Formats: sequence, structure tokens, C-alpha cells
Amino acid sequence: MADPELSYMPATELAARIARKELSPVDVVADSLARIDAVNPALNCFCFVFAEEAMAKARVAEEAVMRGDPLGPLHGVPVAIKDFTPTRGKRTTLGSHAFEDWIPNHDALIVERLRDAGAIMVGKTTTPEFAHSSFTKSPLWGVTRNPWNPAKTPGGSSGGGAAAVASGCVPLAEGTDMGGSVRIPASFSGIVGFKPSLGRIPMDILPTVFDTISHFGPLTRNIADAALFMSVAAGPADRDILSLAPAIAFDVPPPADVAGLRFALSIDLGYMAVDPGVEACVREAAAALIEAGATVEEIELGWTKEATLDWLRYWEVYLAAFFADKLETHREQLDPAVVALLEAGLRMDAVTFKRLEIARTEQWLRLADVFREHDALLCPTMALPAPEAEGMDADFDWIDDDGRYHGLDLTCPFNSVGQCPALSVPAGFTDEVLPVGLQIVTNRFDDPMALRIGAALETVRPWADRRPDI
Repeated sequence: MADPELSYMPATELAARIARKELSPVDVVADSLARIDAVNPALNCFCFVFAEEAMAKARVAEEAVMRGDPLGPLHGVPVAIKDFTPTRGKRTTLGSHAFEDWIPNHDALIVERLRDAGAIMVGKTTTPEFAHSSFTKSPLWGVTRNPWNPAKTPGGSSGGGAAAVASGCVPLAEGTDMGGSVRIPASFSGIVGFKPSLGRIPMDILPTVFDTISHFGPLTRNIADAALFMSVAAGPADRDILSLAPAIAFDVPPPADVAGLRFALSIDLGYMAVDPGVEACVREAAAALIEAGATVEEIELGWTKEATLDWLRYWEVYLAAFFADKLETHREQLDPAVVALLEAGLRMDAVTFKRLEIARTEQWLRLADVFREHDALLCPTMALPAPEAEGMDADFDWIDDDGRYHGLDLTCPFNSVGQCPALSVPAGFTDEVLPVGLQIVTNRFDDPMALRIGAALETVRPWADRRPDI
């Protein structure tokens, strides 16, 4: 049986106590595996668990500690990798029958960096097919559920990783974020999720290294662990021509002082319909930052629903470019929603697609005006608390009579301006005890500022001691 205090211990503390010989990597990894055994039947957050291999690596890690070898910053710490990210010699299915038997012959660079820092991969976490959705369910692995309420979704597409972190299986999980796929599940699952600047962590798992919406990012229970993950994973590499140089330093833990900083607050980005319970939590978080010494000014950002719809049009082409060949070989086994997205992407002409950059430019110029006067933009991560795990009704009315857009997320527009870091942190709970996330967006390439603001909020409104009853 897992020890709750060990299961929920932060990665920073685990690594420090392992280095001081106060904890054994064997005990830490064994506890992680015991916790997975306990919760995975209910949550379905892991599709693969590498118990024997992880324990063998834990024993090697313990021997290194006892010999006094130099240790990496994650030595002996269990981590989870998303089933979208290639892992050498281990199945990577992308949640799809089309890749059900794919065994990559290489690791993604982020996997290499985590391993070289001493982390021990205990398993791979579920994702919707081709990471296409805000709900983690797939034809291959079924439905993944939220630790706070298993009837609800943990979000997607990194929902398996978020559920694993929130339920104490691992302190760190790797995710990918093309439209919110780290921040969405972080918000729904009550944890921290960070989309760093485009290129801050090299993106080397796509057929192109010229894509401008795709990011790796951490899922953690606190800000210090997110900073630790970034300190290990970030840094330029030729495997991604868009990776950022030079490398920057990430303080672990980040400073938590926001005195004198100026924040803009937008509840709706100009067009979203936002649940009153979500709005209340976000306003309470903004008020806490004011108490910590910051200034918060509510603004009109001036975006329209096209900020979301243009991202969706890009996303359709993105998926079609990478996966449309599977329509010929696996159409009947694909998620019908994936089929619809692929077919829509195939219908778009090149000129229309190129014009999306014009809309993205206008979107950026409005956001740039905000950053001339403010250190960050605050807004909800999600417009709603976590919906049902199986997904939204097919006849859901996305546009109301007032022209408000009834979508799920306020995340995807910040992939269209991917150079801007975006962090989701817990902002409170609804009356139904469902988590709400605050999204903190900072100016181009200022990743440390996002973590600094998150750390300040965590200091005045701690969240890590609240755990789901599962």
C-alpha cells in the first residue's frame, strides 16, 4: 500500500532527501508503483506501466547514492511520459489503433534530458487519439477520469499525466501543448501546467521542426517542481531549429515577490462565455495578487471568437498534414471526431491557410499593446469546470444569441502566439468541488516571470495540501 505522504511529496523534496540518503530511490519508486496500482483501475491514467524496469533502475540509483556518485537534479524521482512522446524500445500508440504496435527506436530529446537528470520513467500516460481533444478518451485505451470526480474528465490531451500527478502517482509528468493540452488538464485536475515559450524546450517529435504552435511542458503539483522540470528540460538543440538560444536559468524555487508588478485581467478575452463559478475563483486569485503587492487592471482585450476559430482551422490542417494517410488504412478504427478534423484539414486551400497568419498577427498586436503597460495578462484557463468524462453533447450550441462563444478553453489563442509563456495554476474550487485554473500569460520569452507570479499566488493561496479523495 502506498504511503500518502510519500506519494504527494514534491519532486524537489524527493530529490533532496534522496541525495541526503534520507530516502531510498527504491522506496520512492515502489511507492509510485503502488499508488498507480491503487488508482489506475478507477482513473485509467496509465496505458503502460514499467514496474520491473523502474524498480531495477531504482536499485541502480540507490547504489549510486550509496557510492557517493554525482547525482542529477532528479535522481531517483519517478516521472510519467505521455503516450504521444516517443520512447525508445517502448510502445508509443498516440491513443490510436493506427500506431498500436509502434515501437520507436529513439527517445524524444525531453525524455533523454529527464533520464540524464536521474528521473525514472514508471509508465506512459493516456492521451486522446493523436492528442486531438480536450477530453482524454481514445478508441484504443478508453476513457480517462478526473481524480476529483471520476464522472468528470481530467481534460486533454495530456489528461492521463494530469490525473497521474493529481492523484499522487508521480510528482512530475511530461505533456505536450498545441492548443492547451498541458494547461487544460492542469486546470480541470487542480494542478500546475506550463506552456513555455515556443522553442524553450526543443520540439523534436513532429515530422516538421518549423511548426509554431507545439510545446512540451510540465505537469506538477507546485511551482517549484515546474521550475525544476524546466531547469532540466529547457535549452537549445539542433534537433529543433526553432529552439531558443541561449539557455536561460530557472530558479528553483522561483522568487515569489510581485510587489510593484502590474497585471491586466480579462475574464473573457473579449468573446468567451465564462461560468460564474470559474469567474469568481479567478477574481479571488487576482485579489490575492493585489494583497501581495501587485496592481491588477481589468481590460478589454478586443479579441473575437475568431481567435479560437482560427486556431481550430490551423489545428485541422496540422492534423491532416501529419495523420490524414491513416484515413486510407484505419478509417473505421479512428475516432469519428478525428475523421471529421482530418477531412476538414484536407479541404482547406493553401491561400486560406496562409491568411491565418494575418489574423494571428492582428491578435498578437492587440496582446502586445497589453504588455506595453502590464507584466502579465490574467484570465481563466477554462471557461467551465470539468465536464463529463465521455465528452460534450453533439448538439452543443457554441454561439449564443448575444454572440458569446460557449467553448471550453481560453488556452488555444495563446498557441497562436506561442512565443508567449502561459501557466495554469489552481485558483480555487467550484461549489461542486471541481478545480478552477488561473491562466498567467507573460510577454515573449519571459518564462521566469510566469513562474514568479505563480509562486506568489501559491504563497498567499496554497493549494498543494488539498488532495482528491481517491
